[in-house]
Amino acid sequence: MDGMNELGRRAKEAARAYGGTGEAQKNRILAAIADGLEAGWEAIVEENRQDVAAAREAGIRPSMIDRLSLSRERIYQIAQATREVAALPDPVGKVDFGVTRPNGLRIRRVRVPLGAIGIIYEARPNVTVDAAALCLKSGNVCLLRGGKEAIRSNKALVQVMRRALEQEGACPDAVQLVEDTSRQSAKEMMALNRYLDVLIPRGGPGLIRTVVENSSVPVIQTGVGNCHIYVDSPCDLEMAVRIVDNAKTSRPSVCNAAETLLVHRDVAGEFLPMAARALQKSHTQLRGCPRTMEILKEAAIPATEEDYATEFEDYILAIRVVDSLDEALEHIARYSTGHSEAIVTDSYPNSRRFLEEVDAAAVYVNASTRFTDGGEFGFGAEIGISTQKLHTRGPMGLPELTTVKYQIEGSGQIR
Repeated sequence: MDGMNELGRRAKEAARAYGGTGEAQKNRILAAIADGLEAGWEAIVEENRQDVAAAREAGIRPSMIDRLSLSRERIYQIAQATREVAALPDPVGKVDFGVTRPNGLRIRRVRVPLGAIGIIYEARPNVTVDAAALCLKSGNVCLLRGGKEAIRSNKALVQVMRRALEQEGACPDAVQLVEDTSRQSAKEMMALNRYLDVLIPRGGPGLIRTVVENSSVPVIQTGVGNCHIYVDSPCDLEMAVRIVDNAKTSRPSVCNAAETLLVHRDVAGEFLPMAARALQKSHTQLRGCPRTMEILKEAAIPATEEDYATEFEDYILAIRVVDSLDEALEHIARYSTGHSEAIVTDSYPNSRRFLEEVDAAAVYVNASTRFTDGGEFGFGAEIGISTQKLHTRGPMGLPELTTVKYQIEGSGQIR
């Protein structure tokens, strides 16, 4: 615990030093990080190769290997995303409310950094840079604790970022990495309420549940995505096939991928074989309810109740035929994690009901759930998708990494 306390203490000190950094210097730091990533891509890829080899030897499934893997192209994409963050408006110092009271007090509400942010995440080294870039741009410092599968990659990436901070005259402890990837280190990090202002978990349901239930540091819950697509009657079935295929197979390991397909009984007989043919190209396993099995026969296997509650993060799709929009809404209310939900429909009243009644961070009509992403929403790189309602919800960009301070100026007023 002494080692973790030291990291926390350094993060708190760095937060005081870095919080007042001006926008121009922050942008120079991010530019230096991007340049450093591109210049050092070969060394980073070599470290990543070792991580990938160890993960394959450990039997990590292919979809997670994809998340873990880095290449020159991916590193250049991360560098470009960092430059895009630098180009975004800085929320720090923005006044979003101001008033002069009858007694002459002048009150304004100003955006300020959250402070020291802890981030616990799994085998996605791109998160190391994306999260740090957003923290740095919004005036925050970060203490990063990635998974053991990506430890070599994360060390190489953090080394680039700390070098860039020093190069631009900022405290390198604005970005720190917890190199101990044991469960004990995660447990200790959750107890750093003396030093960390907020903790953000990014990963699978088990990780997020553990952090939410055990952390004494305030937590922003992110990422768990048991997402649904409901194919209504009537609708454009060819469009529905494209949306379902994209939402499931374009990148099944991410949190905005669809996990369950709900189909209205009036279109199920025609639609499900169309969808199955499209999904066969990616070898997606279909797990269906009894009515689905009657239609698809050997093209599917029976679904269990647990399947409808599962975020597969893989080429697996649960299917249920429903009798009505009401039944679809009931299913989503029961199993949704509040991330992203979609309806494909030609009915305007049904689309309005879906938008208004589904309780999720992002609700779609006639579009793929895969758009729930900071970049796609125009926020730049995101630090995660918040599935809770306090203090933020949905893709978390720069404004969501700030809080407010009230600044009051008077001329001797007393109460």
